[in-house]
Amino acid sequence: MSETSNLDRVLVLELVRVTEAGAIAASALIGRGDEKAADQAAVDAIRTQLNDLDIDGLIVIGEGERDEAPMLYIGEEVGKGGPKIDIALDPLEGTTITAKAMPNALAVVAFGEGGTMLRAPDVYMDKIAIGGGYEPGLVDLDKSPAENLQALAKAKGVPIAELTACVLDRPRHAELISAIREAGCSIQLIGDGDIAGVMATTDPKETGVDIYFGTGGAPEGVLAAAALRCIGGQIQGRLLFRNDDERDRAYKWGIEDLDRKYDTEDMVSGDVIFAATGVTDGSMLDGVRLTNEGYSTETLVMRSGSKTIRTIKTEHRSGR
Repeated sequence: MSETSNLDRVLVLELVRVTEAGAIAASALIGRGDEKAADQAAVDAIRTQLNDLDIDGLIVIGEGERDEAPMLYIGEEVGKGGPKIDIALDPLEGTTITAKAMPNALAVVAFGEGGTMLRAPDVYMDKIAIGGGYEPGLVDLDKSPAENLQALAKAKGVPIAELTACVLDRPRHAELISAIREAGCSIQLIGDGDIAGVMATTDPKETGVDIYFGTGGAPEGVLAAAALRCIGGQIQGRLLFRNDDERDRAYKWGIEDLDRKYDTEDMVSGDVIFAATGVTDGSMLDGVRLTNEGYSTETLVMRSGSKTIRTIKTEHRSGR
């Protein structure tokens, strides 16, 4: 933890309350088929909670730019005043998952010291990630899937056939999926939620996932990096641009080298607190449950500075 960290330990529990509120709000829309309504419910609840905190918060990873998102947009200031905090969030990671009542939907927020998080535009990012305990740079975006799998298998002391890769199930990944299978590796395809996919690499015995490959949102890449800064692991990402408008947005946020490869600490440095509350049941967390007196939630909260990882189960008694 840096000597000048603005992240008081009190903020750990406060952050848990933020993601719990988002998860509970979104849970009312599980299985209702309305992605936008579920996302908006989480946004409203999280924004209300953030504005009640004694922080000078700046949304650096949010729902999009101001002209695209009326709330929790990139650049929005939240809180009642206090230490300067960078905030990265995905109020509902897995809107489709929630709408279809599928596994692994999360409410995710990370707090960092002011000026320590990459201002990533809302574009695609090519990503590769593995768990902790390996030499830096073991895997690399400039290597082929087969080369990366060979390196990881050698480090683990197992054949490639014993590895499992996690990949978003998208048409754009057809060649990638084919290359991974040709290398002899099995694949766990996911429909959404690549923050959870990256985090799954940190506990292969529980999740069955050894490595994450593929293209997803750049904001989710920064959030995943925040998680790995706390829990251990490495991620590498490179922004991908489809047109000049997306390149101009990157320049707007101060990104000059559009081909740069970012590692974990390039995306998130300094002290960071990361919290994720389950909305639907998943491989890491239980989803929101109705109880006789209200709701129950399960949250993973971690801090890089103190190297603490906590799973918090909470009963929210509302007198139902």
